[in-house]
Amino acid sequence: MLANLFNRRLLAICGAVFLLALGQSVRAETELTVYTAVEAEDLARYAKTFNEDHPDIKIKWVRDSTGIVTAKLLAEKNNPQADVVWGLAATSLLLLKSEGMLEPYKPKGVEKLDKKFVDKGAVPSWVGMDAWVASICYNTVEAAKHNLKPPATWRDLLKPMYKGHLIMPNPNSSGTGFLDVSSWLQMFGKEKGGWDFMDGLHKNIARYTHSGSKPCKLAAAGEIPIGISFAFRGAKSKAKGAPIDIIVPAEGVGWDMEATAIVAGTDKLEAAQTLVDWSITKKANEMYNTGYAVVAMPGVAKPVKYFPDNLLEKMIQNDFEFAANNRKAILAEWLKRYDSKSEAK
Repeated sequence: MLANLFNRRLLAICGAVFLLALGQSVRAETELTVYTAVEAEDLARYAKTFNEDHPDIKIKWVRDSTGIVTAKLLAEKNNPQADVVWGLAATSLLLLKSEGMLEPYKPKGVEKLDKKFVDKGAVPSWVGMDAWVASICYNTVEAAKHNLKPPATWRDLLKPMYKGHLIMPNPNSSGTGFLDVSSWLQMFGKEKGGWDFMDGLHKNIARYTHSGSKPCKLAAAGEIPIGISFAFRGAKSKAKGAPIDIIVPAEGVGWDMEATAIVAGTDKLEAAQTLVDWSITKKANEMYNTGYAVVAMPGVAKPVKYFPDNLLEKMIQNDFEFAANNRKAILAEWLKRYDSKSEAK
């Protein structure tokens, strides 16, 4: 009798251990397909830091520039391939939200974020991570060789002396390029003034890149005197010894957020929610701060050497709804006018 009871208990314990091991095995095999525009050099670090807390969820990255990731998601609308978008421009996520492509979810701890980093829906469809801000990377050595003077305003870049000495990102490929274009339309006129400004700028552009950071990298390397890019990239390059100044034009600068969202229709919803919960934690925000000076959680960001002191006050009151709702028309018009100078993909 006692032997039978012992055997039954032993079988029960073994069964429980087996089920627990099976559950752990199943969790260990959870793989999320994550679309992102985060800099390629940062992806391994993002995954590693996340896996320190959630080793049972593996990330399969699909990475490209903002415009290409956005276009890919839209093309897959009726057959989604991604589970999560982690690190894409908020303007792109607003567009995806309008197409019904995001799964609303209120992540744990969202109340700790700055409100401008959270979608305004009753249940948020996306949450922000960090912000990047436009600026001009100006190579003082190369500029001197061509007798250039540093621009103080965006309109200064229309002067004949800058012809062939400017590069900027293509807005169809780059989120930085799109925030430049949408901000110029807001600052100089959505119907005509903004396009007139870009017509003049185009005359001086040497070429358009497909990366938002590349113009500043090229300016830092001395391959071009002036690159229209974003401020944090300039600060990092200057900290490494590049002879560049980071110029904040007097009219103001455009900006956008990197943000995270769950793709509607994912069959891995629980794991996707876990990733989004983690993406807004203090630990995650500290991780973002290694690549961005402005992050979603107040009090986390540390001062960045060479980051312009007046940059935050120069950030325009960005109309994200305008940028998202008019994205397709803006990009089509830009292509028609200026794509002839885009570098090959």
